Amino acid sequence: MRPVTAARVAVLVAAVLVLLGGSLGYVLHAQQRGGGHRAVAADASFTLDAPGVYYRDAASGRVARRGGPADGPSCERFYAAGDRVLCLRALPGTPARTEAVVYDRRFTVIRTVTVPGIPNRARVSASGQLLSWTTFAVGDSYAVSGFSTRTSILDLRTGYLVKSIETLPLTVDGARYHAADVNYWGVTFAADDNRFYATVSTGGRTHLVEGDLKAWSARTLRENVECPSLSPDGTRIAFKKKVSADPAAPWRLYVLDLADLREHPLAEPHSVDDQAAWLDDRTLAYALPAGEGRPGSDLWTVPADGTGTPTLLAPGASSPAAVPAPGS
Repeated sequence: MRPVTAARVAVLVAAVLVLLGGSLGYVLHAQQRGGGHRAVAADASFTLDAPGVYYRDAASGRVARRGGPADGPSCERFYAAGDRVLCLRALPGTPARTEAVVYDRRFTVIRTVTVPGIPNRARVSASGQLLSWTTFAVGDSYAVSGFSTRTSILDLRTGYLVKSIETLPLTVDGARYHAADVNYWGVTFAADDNRFYATVSTGGRTHLVEGDLKAWSARTLRENVECPSLSPDGTRIAFKKKVSADPAAPWRLYVLDLADLREHPLAEPHSVDDQAAWLDDRTLAYALPAGEGRPGSDLWTVPADGTGTPTLLAPGASSPAAVPAPGS
């Protein structure tokens, strides 16, 4: 095996920046340098009991509630729903590994899973019973570039962990499909805690898939859909659509109506490399690179119907999640 030199690390980072966007490249760069923020537990007073928008604070690397201090645990990716919290942390050293930590709403650890790769996406079902995370893996032989993603699903009802959903039997355009390069990422769960949506990539194309956990199967619905996010009412999917070959600005945020598969662009004109989060049935939140001279990202919101203009929600933030009051 060849030693990992500084030059090879630089090439690796540059390739990630082009292929999967600056936010992931930043995480990889931090991983190669031995990690960014030190792992910190939540303060005893920090809980999800106060309703509001929670997110990752870029300055500290910890979870914060909008309008309050960043007293939550340190995470690279964060999401919360249904009295459960999912926190992804990049572990130091090589090969790259991610620690997926599941908390209750008072940030007591329920379960910890260590998986290969670098933190990329995190989602929790509305009930809090299903959790999914995607990590960015390096070195899969079938990928020409050497990069791929690994997506896991954890069912807290049974404790069963699917380490990689690449084993899902896949139907593409109505026919059973087999290929070595099938690659999933960006899971979003339906309210029945059985159906889910995700992106699948194969043969140089991306598809939106609908998955069925009980039947253990998935089928494609349409092409060119990445990082889907299901609306609270279950009728629409927000996603990033590739609209340009320019690696600096390839995507645009869209919303897809599941009833007729019609789509419309949102009012955000910038390229968004994120899995947008629904704050309610009318509003989406997402991260964009921070303003000039500042590291990390800022959180923005935009109406889901395509009208209006983007609004800054929180500077120096990412991984938004809308948390209702307990019992609501």
